[in-house]
Amino acid sequence: MATAVAGTKAEALKLLETAGVTVVDLDYESGWQDAIELGRLGDKRGVRIQYRGHESIAVRSPAALLAGLSRPKLTFRQRNLYCQFEFSSLEAGELERLEIKAEKLGDYVLAGHLIREVDALWDD
Repeated sequence: MATAVAGTKAEALKLLETAGVTVVDLDYESGWQDAIELGRLGDKRGVRIQYRGHESIAVRSPAALLAGLSRPKLTFRQRNLYCQFEFSSLEAGELERLEIKAEKLGDYVLAGHLIREVDALWDD
């Protein structure tokens, strides 16, 4: 199953015509508005259309959190960053600085025990 990511409706329409693509992931803010129309077109071609407004990321360490927040964000989606480490392992004020950085990106730093499903992993 080949999944392709579309950043615009025009890209999604092109991907619907691309051989080998079985899933088109709509990764743009207004994708929810296009999902039904594109889904109907996809059904005719045997291509599934999916839209997600957020993703859940398991974060293994403070270094992985810092590195992940320092990289350019390539998605519009809200990232829920579930930390698989003890917050107490951070220096005083560090958690607050990382939370502010995450919030500026539209993301949230959360305790790891709250995670239900994982879409990605940030590791050292």
